[in-house]
Amino acid sequence: MASNRAEKSGLSRDIQKKLEAKYNLEQEQQCRAWIEEVLGETLSNQEIGMHNFQACLKDGTVLCKLLNTLNGEPLVKRINAQKMAFKQMENIEQFIKGCKTFGLKDGDIFQTADLYECQNMSQVIVSLYAVSSVSIKQGWEGPSIGLKLSSKNVREFSDEVLNAGKTVIGLQSGTNKELVRLA
Repeated sequence: MASNRAEKSGLSRDIQKKLEAKYNLEQEQQCRAWIEEVLGETLSNQEIGMHNFQACLKDGTVLCKLLNTLNGEPLVKRINAQKMAFKQMENIEQFIKGCKTFGLKDGDIFQTADLYECQNMSQVIVSLYAVSSVSIKQGWEGPSIGLKLSSKNVREFSDEVLNAGKTVIGLQSGTNKELVRLA
């Protein structure tokens, strides 16, 4: 579909060049290896590169299978195997909806055109890293990429400890006269 579009010009071309410059091949390789390990199958196109990776994920079936595997039960109930453009975009849209249900934030999720038309593949990779991070938090114990999300760390302090903390003069209180006299 992207090959049928007219070439961008002006500001649009500048923005597209910046988006393409953000693309990281090492992160792509990590995503590829992670997807293959989680699913237990190899991706269709083994060549490294933005357009090759897009070709692997474009129909949305790999993404839907990945999300269902990580969740343990299907978030995407029906995966279209048809090669019609609107069916492929429907798969991508189902993946995006599933990501929201899975716990991803809107800022971590790509838009359908980012993948289908290869508009912003770096955002697709960011989304895959976020899916991995959230899956760990959800209890996935298999392979992962990216960072582990923090969890709650509730602390209980006694009244004695809280009162002792009130006597400490912080340097950010706006004065350090005590330190000047000691020097």
